[in-house]
Amino acid sequence: MERLATVILCGGASSRMGADKARLDWHGVSAIDRLAALSHDLGIRMVLTAGADHGLPAVLDARPGEGPCGGVLAAAQRLRAEGYARALILAVDAPTIIAADIRPLLEAGDPGAAYEGLPLPMVIGLAAVPAATEAQWPLKRLVEIAGLAILPCGDGARPRLKGANTPEERRRLLAGPAAPD
Repeated sequence: MERLATVILCGGASSRMGADKARLDWHGVSAIDRLAALSHDLGIRMVLTAGADHGLPAVLDARPGEGPCGGVLAAAQRLRAEGYARALILAVDAPTIIAADIRPLLEAGDPGAAYEGLPLPMVIGLAAVPAATEAQWPLKRLVEIAGLAILPCGDGARPRLKGANTPEERRRLLAGPAAPD
């Protein structure tokens, strides 16, 4: 069986949110803790943060500020060295995702999957991360070049998967239901 790890992309302080998104409270639990707990509930024991250290195993992007691909690259290098074959990539600003959102991605075969129009969350085979990937690439480019399957995304799940990059988006997610489509 292939070994699977979770990588949570953390960017540190957010000027739009006024705080580190990983530490924002979501119904009494920090975003980072919610995503780590979700990973454990899905049976994933290795949870790694990329871009910031939040008390979990972490990798720091050698070229911070250039985009999330840098965190994926740093995490992929470490995980491959530790014998992992696939990674669930999550964004710290989408802590309201639920197990039902992730299971279709986990069930996808090689090289992995993402939702239509949303590069995160994604499951990616670490062998599918091209050697030519650059830190400043948008994640959508990585999804395309890695050949990930594109799964349909229901309107009810889209706000959870997109996450909150502004205080208004955060308010809507905190007020909304967490049930799957």
